[in-house]
Amino acid sequence: MKFKTIMVVVTVNSLMMTGCSFDNPFTKDSSESTEDQQQSQPEVDEKNSGDEQQSGEKPDQNNNDQEDGNDDEPSDEQADLPSLKKTVKVNADGKKVVTNVNDTLVLVNKTRNLPSDYIPESLVVPNVQFPFTEDLPKKKMQQVAAKALEKMFTKAEQDNIPLFAQSGYRSYDRQEAIFASNVQQHGEEEANKFSAHPGQSEHQTGLAMDVTSPAVEFFLVERFAETKAGKWVQQNAHEFGFIIRYPKGKEGITGYSYEPWHLRYVGKEHATKIHEQNMTLEEYLGVQVEQVNASQ
Repeated sequence: MKFKTIMVVVTVNSLMMTGCSFDNPFTKDSSESTEDQQQSQPEVDEKNSGDEQQSGEKPDQNNNDQEDGNDDEPSDEQADLPSLKKTVKVNADGKKVVTNVNDTLVLVNKTRNLPSDYIPESLVVPNVQFPFTEDLPKKKMQQVAAKALEKMFTKAEQDNIPLFAQSGYRSYDRQEAIFASNVQQHGEEEANKFSAHPGQSEHQTGLAMDVTSPAVEFFLVERFAETKAGKWVQQNAHEFGFIIRYPKGKEGITGYSYEPWHLRYVGKEHATKIHEQNMTLEEYLGVQVEQVNASQ
């Protein structure tokens, strides 16, 4: 859902963290969001809990045409929201591909793919803390999201919150390699539970950033939600235009396990409404289905 050691030494055996897989949180192959990243097995004590720390896709449930069976149009009160039907086309392979790629409200999930050649035009590196020093693509975000992230991190610092950015933009090709590696290690059926197919990762939009803290040794794990930084993010991210994209208890709607670290920029107005109404982006945009999982 990679870097030379800077602050801690992580042994191979310590990498089996729920939700993420690292060679080291500071090396070149540091963690990516479990939505799209190569995974280790989750921690034993939480593997079978109701809300798994391992983030990733839920088992496929053959709902490819779920959106076609509903209007999926914004209500009169949401007239400023994009139409889900009008912002997608079906390609030669039968996959639904979004057409509003430059919209900050673009919906990307298991049934709505980004074009394989899509690269955001305004990728920049936000001036925030990272737990690594290498100049990697995953430091980047779209400029509008990067500016908002800088404001959020400034406020966090003022509030004495130890917050770090871990993984932002990821290309289609990078995601393809990650998914293929997961299939090789775990088999496709298992990989589908926690790793996104290429084109279905929000990181490709440049609007997502995974955040972390020293309290969880910079890993991307569910227990981040219980840290000082995680609680602050939950309470304040919307004020800067970010939502927790895969919230707890909404796994059946988003198709992914709870990821308290995965932030998605949608703009302050929309983020505030989504936060106050305890909604997912799917619900906010009018997806009238109980599940978004689909067979690949």
